[in-house]
Formats: sequence, structure tokens, C-alpha cells
Amino acid sequence: MPPEIKQPPVEKTNLHPRNLHRQGYDLDLLMKITPELTKFVKPNKYDTKSINFSDPEAVKTLNRALLKQYYRIKHWDIPEGYLCPPIPGRADYIHYMADLLAETNGGTIPKGEQVKVLDVGTGANCVYPIIGNSVYGWEFVGTDIDPVAITSANEIITKNNKIKDSIICRLQTNAADVFKRVIKQDEVFDLTICNPPFHASWQEAQAGTNRKWDNLNNAKSQAPVLNFGGKNNELWCKGARRLLSGA
Repeated sequence: MPPEIKQPPVEKTNLHPRNLHRQGYDLDLLMKITPELTKFVKPNKYDTKSINFSDPEAVKTLNRALLKQYYRIKHWDIPEGYLCPPIPGRADYIHYMADLLAETNGGTIPKGEQVKVLDVGTGANCVYPIIGNSVYGWEFVGTDIDPVAITSANEIITKNNKIKDSIICRLQTNAADVFKRVIKQDEVFDLTICNPPFHASWQEAQAGTNRKWDNLNNAKSQAPVLNFGGKNNELWCKGARRLLSGA
């Protein structure tokens, strides 16, 4: 008899305890919320519903459904080729930042518009501000060096009444600067967050894509595709390793 294929555990225990995505994706619910997701949902090797995570359009549609269901974002889209981040991982980051703020607040997570957060390199997707505002009510200023990304982020904000008064995105006109020009003189932030480009070169970014592709069990003869997208400035920059290490 062939070996039995066992369904992996549903709960994702590696995610933060407050993460809404610990139980995995309820695709039946998400398809009701976002019907266009239906065409991407197919049985996987465990004979359970899933999507092809190597398909950028499927990943983007899943993100749209997750943001609508769990964060009440009715309108969300990004330009073709831009970074489409996995929502559970981004939510984890925000929850751990909340824990960090709690350490200096008597163990209580501060909530509401009095908490000001700066998101450096917010990207076209605006995901960190969306999750942080939806879950904790924080106010955000997002910055980016890419005019297209800022236009996209601002379009998401203006199309969603829920966040339009709580998130502002600004263009950083000098790529060598982080804080100059985008922080106003009277502004003070409780927290600065960033998901920096973590590859040191285009070649390194492509090698990372190849590894992801292999992990998704795609045929080696196929051309690797960035399933989560990403423009050059979103994926790599000079000195990336030093930036990540804090050196």
C-alpha cells in the first residue's frame, strides 16, 4: 500500500497568538466575500482547497479577500509587478510591534489615534498601515522613494473611508535620506517600522526567487516568477545586509 498522506495541522502555531490567520485560510468564506478568488481555488495534494502560490494573480486576489474579510478594506489593488506581501506575516510584524510598545506602557498595548507610527518604505500595497490601523487604531505616516508606490498607496487610502483620516503617505524625494523631508517639524512618532530590501543585488534577489520556486515544487524547466512580485527598489539595495544587521 502507498504511504498515507496526512493533512498538515491546520493551526499555524508559528504565528503570533493574536494573529487572525493562525487557523489558516477559510477559502469558502473568502470566496463568498471575494467571488473572483473562486477561479484560483483548486484541490491540493491533501485533497483540500488551496491556491497556486506560484501564481502572482492568485496571491494578489487572496490578499484582497483577506484584507476585506479581516481588516474591512473594501478596495485594494496594486500596480502590476509591485510587491504583494503575504498578509499573515505582515500581521505578525504588527502584533510584535504592539508587544514592544506594551513593554513601556505597563504591559498594556496602547491603542487609538494617539499612537503615531512611521512606516519607512510603505510600498504600493500599504499593508502595514492598513493592519496596524485596523487592529489597533494607530495613525500612520508611510513614506517611499517610488512615486508609483505612493500614488497606489494613496489611492487605496482614499477609496476606503475607514482609513482615509488615519493614514498619510508621502514621497521621499531623496533616496539617500530616511527621515529628512518626510517628517514635519512638529511630528513625533512612537514607533518607526520598515520592511527593507533585504537582498544586496538583483542576482541575489533572483536566487531567492529560484529557491522559493523550488520549494513550491514547480518544474525546473519553467521560468521562475516572483509570485509575490516586487520592483528592484523593493527587493534589493546596496548595503542591504548591513542595514538588516544594524551595523
